[in-house]
Amino acid sequence: MKRKGSVLSDAIGLIGIGLVGSAMAERLVADRFNVVGFDIDKTGCERLEQLGGKAVDSPAELAEQTRRIILSLPDTDAVLQVVEGPDGVLKAKKLPEYIIDTTTGEPDKTAELAKRLAKQDIHFLDAPFSGSSRQVRDKEVVFMVGGEKAAYEKCMDIFELLGAKTFYLGASGNGSKAKLAGNLILGLNRLALAEGLVFAAKLGLEPKAFLELLKVTPAYSAAMDVKGKKMLEGDFAPQARLRQHHKDVSIITKYAAHLQQDLPLSKTHLEILEKAIAAGDGELDNSAVIREIQRRGKA
Repeated sequence: MKRKGSVLSDAIGLIGIGLVGSAMAERLVADRFNVVGFDIDKTGCERLEQLGGKAVDSPAELAEQTRRIILSLPDTDAVLQVVEGPDGVLKAKKLPEYIIDTTTGEPDKTAELAKRLAKQDIHFLDAPFSGSSRQVRDKEVVFMVGGEKAAYEKCMDIFELLGAKTFYLGASGNGSKAKLAGNLILGLNRLALAEGLVFAAKLGLEPKAFLELLKVTPAYSAAMDVKGKKMLEGDFAPQARLRQHHKDVSIITKYAAHLQQDLPLSKTHLEILEKAIAAGDGELDNSAVIREIQRRGKA
């Protein structure tokens, strides 16, 4: 049972209460977990308390009240800051046992962090997922998890609550690697859909009818279900922000360069995302990439 004003031993820590973190908090609270949260943006903390969770003033304070912590942060640098920085998790008088990092981050840095935390008996799982904040709410996301198998099994209740499916991929960093490779394909599917919809409209086809046609052809991708309507209606209320996908593609191209692997489509994708951000679309949903394709048709 949940007790108001107190924190039980089964409390879940949540650091990062933005679009995705808020959706996670909703599901956790609805399933009667006690959620203790922190975000540098006080509106996120207020949102958590409105849901029935408890906000605290620092990651260290949060760590002292929870055994398991979920991170939902913009990038690896933010993860390192909340874990190892001033007032970070490691500054707590009592350290947590498990950290589940859902951030789309850099695999090498993630694996190194897992090694450092293991020396302090903290089990770190890199567990990014495929899906948006809406899909978290609808329990449609797919987790990709790297780290110790035993730690993964100890946190299965969280993965089963938040996700439709979970894949254990072995060593630390492998979850992040899978997410990057998956996001490469997903992002290009979304970009191809945007380009195809714009081209169809230019040809004089009725866009909504054309989208329905696409869904039953070999051209189909899940991007059509998730982003097609938003693109056609110009509804760019963020479920996953465009600037965040730009960050992902930046990491993808960085790792590809290190591996001496040319990714010509991803290079073009990165340039398109950069132009979209320069045009002011960075805070919009990533389906807003269609706006950049449309702008190019007016040149």
